[in-house]
Amino acid sequence: MGTSPALILALWAALPSVALAQTLPTPTRDPEPVGAGKLSIGVGESYSRTDVYPVSGLSGSLIQTGLLNVRVGVSSMAEVQLTGGVNNHLLISARDPLAPDAPLVAVSGTSSNDVEDAVLGTRVRFMAETSVRPSFAAEFSVRLPNSKHPSGLGMDTMDFHLGFLGGKTYGHVRAVANLGWSILEDPVRIGIQNDVITYGGSVTDSIHKSVDLVVDLSGRFSSRHGTPPAGTESRSLLRGSVGYSRGPLRYDAGILLGVTSFDPSWGLWGGVTWTISAFKVP
Repeated sequence: MGTSPALILALWAALPSVALAQTLPTPTRDPEPVGAGKLSIGVGESYSRTDVYPVSGLSGSLIQTGLLNVRVGVSSMAEVQLTGGVNNHLLISARDPLAPDAPLVAVSGTSSNDVEDAVLGTRVRFMAETSVRPSFAAEFSVRLPNSKHPSGLGMDTMDFHLGFLGGKTYGHVRAVANLGWSILEDPVRIGIQNDVITYGGSVTDSIHKSVDLVVDLSGRFSSRHGTPPAGTESRSLLRGSVGYSRGPLRYDAGILLGVTSFDPSWGLWGGVTWTISAFKVP
């Protein structure tokens, strides 16, 4: 969140993602909106090793380019956000012919490409932070089915997310926590869904007025008894990052470690976020 007080992982925030797509869980989001009349645009890239796509049966190293995170402050309390990506490029290392949608994959070579699913959402802070009380916000978002079955990287499903965010600053350290709920469509069977609990926690240490260190753990927990629908399994990622701010620009870079067997083993990411005062709120 290149422009929020926690300044955590600007590229995927909200994704709120909810972008609870087939791969990376969304990083922890700060309850503070970007600010009235402000426009924040984040662009970056990521690389993750041993990504698993259980619906298509593909696995390999994923390179994401042109990751986009746009935040628009419609008031001092609320913002709208759009996230997505220009290109996901999977270097295929293995295929599972028994995966549910393996016959639909139209990729015969050693790599596959597709766009990143777009996520449209909003965040509303309903309680401001005080010297003794954290700030709290609610977020809503929907993931659109931009990435398709033939590439092996998409699920052609729409997901809905509702979450609650809290954050408190203690001196030069900021702690943020998320708890939410997402409805994930079954990408194989019509009329079936999996309700998952989403969670996140992060600690940001401002070691300098322009430099932050961040540790973040976030993921989702499947509430389904027995085996959940493919593509809706429990997932979790541990992230560490450093951010540097200079004027309207913020630069972020970090590493990630997968926690479950469905997560990438490790990865790297980086990007830049530009924040400006774009318009006046009446």
